[in-house]
Amino acid sequence: MFRLNWFLPFLRKAKKGATVELPGLVERAARRVLPTSWFADRITGKPGLIRRGLKKLGDSWLSSPWRRVMQGVCFVGFLTLFCYVCWPYTARPAGVWPGWVPIEIDASNSLTTVALETPLARPLADGRLLYAVDPSAAAIAGKPPAVTFRVTQGGDQRLLLTPAETLSPERIEELSLSVSPWTLYEQPPGAWPAHYADELARKERVAAELFLIIDPLVSLSTALAARSWVWSLTAAVAILAVCVIVPRGFCGYLCPLGTLIDLFDWSIGRRVTRFRVADDGWWVHLKYYVLLATLIAGLGGVLISGYVAAIPVITRGMLFLLGPLQTGLQRGQHLIPPWNAGHVVSLALFFAVLGLGLLKPRFWCKYVCPSGAVFSLGNLFRLSERKVESSCIHCNKCVEICPFDAIKPDFTTRTSDCTLCQTCGGVCPVHAIKFVDRFDFVDLKLLNDPPTHETPLGRRGFLATGVGLLAGSAGGVAAATGIALSSPDLNDPTTPRPVRPPGSVSEREFWQLCIRCGECFKACPNDVLQPLGFAQGLAGLWTPQVVADWAGCESSCNACTQVCPTGAIRALTLDEKRHFRMGLAVVNKQTCLPIAGREACQLCVDECVAAGYHAIEFVQVRTEVDKAGNPIEGTGFLAPVVLAEKCVGCGLCQTRCYGINVIEKQLLPTSAIIIEAGAGKEDR
Repeated sequence: MFRLNWFLPFLRKAKKGATVELPGLVERAARRVLPTSWFADRITGKPGLIRRGLKKLGDSWLSSPWRRVMQGVCFVGFLTLFCYVCWPYTARPAGVWPGWVPIEIDASNSLTTVALETPLARPLADGRLLYAVDPSAAAIAGKPPAVTFRVTQGGDQRLLLTPAETLSPERIEELSLSVSPWTLYEQPPGAWPAHYADELARKERVAAELFLIIDPLVSLSTALAARSWVWSLTAAVAILAVCVIVPRGFCGYLCPLGTLIDLFDWSIGRRVTRFRVADDGWWVHLKYYVLLATLIAGLGGVLISGYVAAIPVITRGMLFLLGPLQTGLQRGQHLIPPWNAGHVVSLALFFAVLGLGLLKPRFWCKYVCPSGAVFSLGNLFRLSERKVESSCIHCNKCVEICPFDAIKPDFTTRTSDCTLCQTCGGVCPVHAIKFVDRFDFVDLKLLNDPPTHETPLGRRGFLATGVGLLAGSAGGVAAATGIALSSPDLNDPTTPRPVRPPGSVSEREFWQLCIRCGECFKACPNDVLQPLGFAQGLAGLWTPQVVADWAGCESSCNACTQVCPTGAIRALTLDEKRHFRMGLAVVNKQTCLPIAGREACQLCVDECVAAGYHAIEFVQVRTEVDKAGNPIEGTGFLAPVVLAEKCVGCGLCQTRCYGINVIEKQLLPTSAIIIEAGAGKEDR
């Protein structure tokens, strides 16, 4: 038989002569390893330690512990992905250790012993690959610059190295004649740095954006707005297919926003009851009208699901709440980026979602959440269903405990609202509730007993539904129109363009694809990406922009391209990213210190060379000449010139100029070199 009974049945004393139901497989296995006192006595009905502990946690824990555990695991998983996987600062640059003196090199097997005068803070482990460079040999043309070794015997001051490649006798002889200290590298010398990209790949056992891609409204609305296939639609179809088996299981078991709302209701909502509303009202179908408005706006080319879809709401809320807290505690308060009006609006929306719990527990989930509405419509294709048998005694306990208002007054099921959380099954004193296939009609209770006073759609219901659909449609059209009217004219070449992350699609398509979740902000080291305020109206609100005055884009990082759930930022390999133009550095000839003749400065050139781009070079300016027209030695300045074909717009030059010449020395009001976006300056 098809049964999904995952709840903990109500404990009752066995009747005389009745057959005691045998425990399930899980309980039988647990009884073999755990003390008997932990388990309930099925004959006397006396609860064990486990049931007593669950009771202290709450009735819902006692009724459906598996669901509560699953909720907790998913919520912790969401926070782990957000606060650990997307936290970039566990990455460390590839190590470089100079000063290793070769003590002995065995010509027969090339085993090499090297020693260091001062011990390392951390020993180098056995089995590690290292690249050794002899500076004196590297200076000779034609000599291999590095030899790959594997650490055979590690340590902090003495190492035994084995070549990881076959060395020629001539090369072994050259190594044995080496006299200068070697430098050991963790990666090949001169290789492009990759520590941020490598660290994200190491930590990302599951996709950092997992919860975003399984929110079906995210991908569905994005595909409508962009009128194109969105890769995350595949994940949305998969989660909807799972929810055919477990109707609205995402809402009952997986959604971290629902779990957070539960925590709010438990800690605050249950203590404030003055704002409570009735069980029935115009709001009971609001989620369908919000969903309709979202989809109609998407058809109009405007994406508003980022304002109302469940996972973007909690992701952005955590970004603006936990993000600054984590940065302040782990890196310092001075590294928290400044806020703008967009932060305030986002947090107000986030707290409004939680605050709806003051009207009724889980008010958002029951009546407002459009992501939940998608799953409710998916319940039309459900294979399983909550059923009530004829042994029901009308005690009303199931109605009182249901967190989704999914039980009718006659104790049968509102199938569009049921999440199969099974909390009701655990409080039924006569075990009349079962979760079976929807076509199981064995020994069920009579419908409308007691009377529910719910009738088929009459004139009043028809009018109410019509008004709701009209309001939802009008809301979608109004949202699309309002956002479109508030957005800048992208056809006007004078319209300022924000510098977008590497891999971003064209600006108009970016508005249609960016879900405003904030995942890219969290994964970005040094907060190069920051949320746009109202500079582009509502169309650009909360979208990412490069703020080069704050920080520049790290050459070893491609995190934002890897965590975007919709393709607004295309996935780029590190090699692709290093050639992708986000913008173009432009030197202000009026304020640049050497060009203006004020003093020598090469901050931008040094930063660009250190980053590996070599996109800025020097030219001589303001050189004085004698009467014969010959340049006077020692006069003039070396001034920067940007090579447009090499510049990728990373902003590191602007960060350096702003930090030193504007903030520290206060020589300039603004950076003398800035990153600009627009036609001919970016690859989008």
